Amino acid sequence: MVARAYTVAFEGVEARIVEVQCAVAPGMPYFGIVGLADKAVSEAKERVRAAMAAMSIALPSKRIMVNLSPADLPKEGSHFDLPIALALLAALDIIPKDAAESTVALGELSLDGRLIAVLGALPAAMAAAEADRILLCPKACGAEAAWVGATQVLAAATLNDVVRHYTGQIPITPAEAGEVAAESTGRDFRDVKGQERAKRALEIAASGRHHALMVGTPGSGKSMLAARLPGILPPLSAQEALETSMIHSLAGLLSEGGISRARPFREPHHTASMAAIVGGGKGAKPGEISLAHNGVLFMDEFPEFPRAVLETLRQPIETGEIMVARANAHIRYPCRFLLIAAANPCKCGYMSDPARACAKVPICGEDYLGRISGPLMDRFDLRVEVPPVAYTDLDLPSSGDSSATVAARVQAARALQTARFRSTPNTRVNADMEGSLLEQVASPDPEGRDLLAKVAERFGLSARGYHRVLRVARTIADLDASPTVRLPHIAEAVSYRLAVGAKN
Repeated sequence: MVARAYTVAFEGVEARIVEVQCAVAPGMPYFGIVGLADKAVSEAKERVRAAMAAMSIALPSKRIMVNLSPADLPKEGSHFDLPIALALLAALDIIPKDAAESTVALGELSLDGRLIAVLGALPAAMAAAEADRILLCPKACGAEAAWVGATQVLAAATLNDVVRHYTGQIPITPAEAGEVAAESTGRDFRDVKGQERAKRALEIAASGRHHALMVGTPGSGKSMLAARLPGILPPLSAQEALETSMIHSLAGLLSEGGISRARPFREPHHTASMAAIVGGGKGAKPGEISLAHNGVLFMDEFPEFPRAVLETLRQPIETGEIMVARANAHIRYPCRFLLIAAANPCKCGYMSDPARACAKVPICGEDYLGRISGPLMDRFDLRVEVPPVAYTDLDLPSSGDSSATVAARVQAARALQTARFRSTPNTRVNADMEGSLLEQVASPDPEGRDLLAKVAERFGLSARGYHRVLRVARTIADLDASPTVRLPHIAEAVSYRLAVGAKN
């Protein structure tokens, strides 16, 4: 007689249902696991045996065989412990077979029977909901998994609790969803003295998710500005929070078992490898660009990143997804992020400072910023110079709008875009517009069109650059609550396009 339970195997953010089949048959005592299982899964039999011994359940002197189907799908991770134990308990008639078959389970077993938290509870809950089954998971994962309201989530502390639940002794109370409250960093745009143009550029970037490059001398405030960007971004929508949290669940980044509505802010060091940035390594895990999905990817000292790493950003910026291709895995991750890059004007950093100009001007700057290829530079919608701030200005009182004021304007602009793109699910913000939709929504007035045509001819804008100017102009018009794109909007968009470098 074969008993069945169900679990999941992860392929990127997708959780595929795996049927755990357990047969107890006469023969020499044996406990085997088949079905393309890795070392962690193969070792599950020892953890299951010890956990059951802790419950005073002795395994029979028979041949116990566990098959993980489909057998050609790689199985990785310790979360197979609980479903294997569940199928075995059903095969031994300790719990009802139909109860095990109606459950998708995941969790690691300790030797004393406690259930240990594992990664991927949120995608597993999504898979259980699609399969119309209950999700059984460790207690520490319950608040995370219960955020998917389409299925019931049972969060147990021990294997003994699972047995008591399925035998009708002490039912497990369904888990309730938890949400992590957004923590205030205390960083405000008013803390930044001067740099009004850079603040405006970041406001536009946040409103339409336009990629921005800041170039300035060391200490001019580039990192300080970027650190305050999360304070003006709108909270994640329910759909965005689910998308982002599924990735973070696989990476083990969800804290307190809850879901956060705060947009992710990732800032990898410039020594990060290609696998760390775009994903890969053992199991083809998500990289920084996917962990920044629906949020911000801040890359300080941008030219210092390896050239190969920078070039890998070109396709994800355009498509919003990354295919991590390895010999044994082809995994697709979403990565619609806002790229904010910061760079010094040259190697020494003071090329643009008249008081400390470097002796190698202009070769030093051309060589340094030349590490950013033309095609990659072409993908920056906003390019802004961040000049040094005089020390006398640092004693002046704070000026300009606070982060709360700027955030209200950004939220209003995003609301206009949400209403505008309600019927186009693949387009959420102005940066996503393309084709006929871009022509329809961002078509400028005659004066603006004439200016854009002259700029395109004079500076040799690429087709991508031309369209990106239109997208930025549409966002500036949204900040002005203007139904049409007019000449001032085009002029401001063009000024950011031509601010840094000659690559368009």
